Amino acid sequence: MVRTNPQRRQALLDASIEVLAREGARGLTFRAVDKEAEVPAGTASNYFANRDDLLVQAGHRYYERLVPDESVMMKLQGPRSRETVTELMTEVVGRVTRFRTGYLALLELRLEATRRPELQALLTERVRADLDFNIRNHVDNGMPGDENTVVLLFLALNWLILERLTLPGVFTEEQAGELVRMAVERAIPVGDRA
Repeated sequence: MVRTNPQRRQALLDASIEVLAREGARGLTFRAVDKEAEVPAGTASNYFANRDDLLVQAGHRYYERLVPDESVMMKLQGPRSRETVTELMTEVVGRVTRFRTGYLALLELRLEATRRPELQALLTERVRADLDFNIRNHVDNGMPGDENTVVLLFLALNWLILERLTLPGVFTEEQAGELVRMAVERAIPVGDRA
């Protein structure tokens, strides 16, 4: 029987993210999730049909937790400039970097997806939807650049985040900020208007 207490389910999914980040996909067991969530043994198995279900839902939960707040979305209503795009990209890098365990868990899910076609299909769909959403927001709000601008920034900044979270000594926080600025400058030519 699958339980439906939403708060408990979220707590179990948040615990799953922590376990994935710390132990990797192989360490993600119902028992490890129960222990991390500090719930009685057997609780996770009442909420998820199987381990694959848990992996998929943990991926969904990661994205739920990364949704920007309204103040970030309001910046899209501000000036349509490279500076605004830089400010938005700096916020994204900061938000993702602050959720270190979430990003590391997502990396584990991506690696696991190379061995699990259903997980690969789900992550592909989710990442594509996220990218399409960002492209639409960028273009529909008249920001400078085009679809390729968003794709280039997505690729460059994801690798920067990976470096900051896995090898934090490669780039300081200040260097990371400067790299965000340079990535935007190179992705949006001078004088490019919406």
